[in-house]
Amino acid sequence: MTKKHAYFKIFCNVSKAFGTSMSEEALLALIVQSAVDTMSGKAACIFLADEDKNVFVPKAQTGLSDSYLHAAPMKAKRLVKEISKGGYLHFRDATTDPRLENHAAKKAEGIASILAVPVRVRDKAIGVLSLYTGEPRDFDPEEIELLDALADQGGVAIENGRLLERIRENSMLFLEMATSINSSLDIKEVLHHMTAGTCEAFNIKGATIRLRNDETGVLDLLASHALSDEFLGKGPVSAEKSVAEALKGKTVVIKNVKKDKRLQYRAETIQEGVASMVCIPIRLKDEVIGVLRLYSEKIEDFPQDFLIILEALAHLGALAIQNASMYLALQEEKDTLQDDIQTHRSYF
Repeated sequence: MTKKHAYFKIFCNVSKAFGTSMSEEALLALIVQSAVDTMSGKAACIFLADEDKNVFVPKAQTGLSDSYLHAAPMKAKRLVKEISKGGYLHFRDATTDPRLENHAAKKAEGIASILAVPVRVRDKAIGVLSLYTGEPRDFDPEEIELLDALADQGGVAIENGRLLERIRENSMLFLEMATSINSSLDIKEVLHHMTAGTCEAFNIKGATIRLRNDETGVLDLLASHALSDEFLGKGPVSAEKSVAEALKGKTVVIKNVKKDKRLQYRAETIQEGVASMVCIPIRLKDEVIGVLRLYSEKIEDFPQDFLIILEALAHLGALAIQNASMYLALQEEKDTLQDDIQTHRSYF
């Protein structure tokens, strides 16, 4: 069997596996094992970057010992940047190459050479697929291309797994919100569930819900989660000065708080540790009555599916507000009717 034929066959096997019910873990295990078998490697591992801790975390591997995997973790940001720039990294002598860490651990593991390629999700490098050999080795372009293709398949498996997890989380969030709306007419309780649940589901720093006060021209705070009292009490939030586009019915993403001048209290927002924001209008029929704001500690792009979910949650929030308003109106009418009855009884 020629090398090209072998590569084609293994790639077909991996591609077919995506059409089965195999789990994300099983797919990634197949990918790393395929890399070892096809390229005659000693071991292979998919590492994902933990951006908060700036380290690589092993996601799937074959051929590596626990002692090696639990050695001091590699720094993620620099390596991901270098791999993304060149398309791959080759370390012919992994035990001495200054670009690598943990030389002693590699020598003890019997690792000679490493070929590393990026694992991408939506064109963003989120980790690396590394192939390890027991003897010093160079790799030809076809081998690099194969490992790169397998890494892309790994990215697809990871993205599919994340998508399924988001679907589960979103479904649970909607169920909890719907249950809360159906079981309570306490608007503050319902909206507290909305802000806290959204932050927990999407790993967001904090959230607020503010409603427009037409008499004062400010946005009154109705609910919040995980934000300091100092930040929440920074001063009146003007409906005209603070991301006014949201009150015109437009979802607004502020990718970098430090560079965006639309914020009324930008310095206070930065001091709170907020790097990015998204502002979602809360609509009641055709009227925008308030804004749901989410605050992130990281500079990030909020993907379109995430924004759609938030807009749907804002509609649920508007429904909760409407239900509570209708209940209060009915309660006032009931009290008025009871007063009228008591007044008429006094005539007899």
